[in-house]
Amino acid sequence: MGEFWPVPDVLAYLAGSWQVERSVRDLASGDEGRFTGVTDFAPLGEGGGLLHTESGTFVWQGVARPAERTLRFLPGDPPGTADVRFADGRPFHDLDLGSGRYIADHPCAADLYRGEFTVRDAGHWRTVWRVRGPAKDLVLTTDYTREG
Repeated sequence: MGEFWPVPDVLAYLAGSWQVERSVRDLASGDEGRFTGVTDFAPLGEGGGLLHTESGTFVWQGVARPAERTLRFLPGDPPGTADVRFADGRPFHDLDLGSGRYIADHPCAADLYRGEFTVRDAGHWRTVWRVRGPAKDLVLTTDYTREG
């Protein structure tokens, strides 16, 4: 078995609940933060796909705050992939884990978000987002561990 774990169907793999640990590093200032929480991938219903809801606590510069976000993971083309959208329907990125690894880019105003998705096994995957722009120089590393 190689370094990555191939996933033939992204939506089937992600369905369920995951424990989340995220580190956030600001490379410009040296500040670091941490998010801990849970991500649920629940069926969207008509048309398929998954509703991604994440909730937990984000600690930045010693201050803990509740944090949450919602995304939509829709069936992609080709089958087995996902079309990831923000909660309001705007496109975020595609996701194809057929090789167990995927790179996605998301331009946001003057910033570029580049995400690397890697799957280790049936119960562990990781994202590393590198954010570069005039006012941002960040690395966000998130580890997901399947619950249950």
